[in-house]
Amino acid sequence: MKTLMIAAAVFLLSVVPALAQEGPKPQAETPEKKESPKSEEKPAEAPKTAEMDKAAPDFTLKNAKGEEIKLASFKGKIVVLEWVNFDCPYVRKHYDAKDMVTLQKKYREKEVVWLQICSSAKGKQGHFEGDALKERIAKEGCDEAFYLLDEDGAVGGAYKARTTPAMYVIDKEGVLRYMGAIDSIRSAKQEDVAKATNYVSAALDELLAGKAVTTKETKSYG
Repeated sequence: MKTLMIAAAVFLLSVVPALAQEGPKPQAETPEKKESPKSEEKPAEAPKTAEMDKAAPDFTLKNAKGEEIKLASFKGKIVVLEWVNFDCPYVRKHYDAKDMVTLQKKYREKEVVWLQICSSAKGKQGHFEGDALKERIAKEGCDEAFYLLDEDGAVGGAYKARTTPAMYVIDKEGVLRYMGAIDSIRSAKQEDVAKATNYVSAALDELLAGKAVTTKETKSYG
């Protein structure tokens, strides 16, 4: 009996120090939180209707030659949109005075894209088609390639073009920088052309010089 008690004491003395030397049991590792991948930011879409200093609404229209013309294809160039109705007295003012055609030629030589858009529906004033359209374009000194047909008025609606002439200037980045009247005198008199401030010409000259447009928005008349 005494021998068994001694053996037990010896065993305990050998085990206790070994237990005391054991460090704390390692804790289970907490899994790292993985950040969910950030979704790529989408570029800002152009508004459905024209807004100053925002991307101009894109469109595709056929010209008088039957070719499809897409606004976005002119990225990198300044673009002028001119809503036209050759029989409107306010349009006639500028075509009879020859200033509109002169401006078109002047700025096209400076690599500005100048597009005419006719939103007159079939049977309405200003609507022409076929040979009659080509003859009228030639008579006015214009170019079939830059005369676009918007018979259903969808593009005119997007740009809120309710009068002719209604004018828009878009910069090289596709941003609308001017919208409104062709000039400062609201009349159908040819003699007023020389006396008026031409807002479109002023906007184009500023953009071509790398400057901000001073007069951005006016009320079109026609």
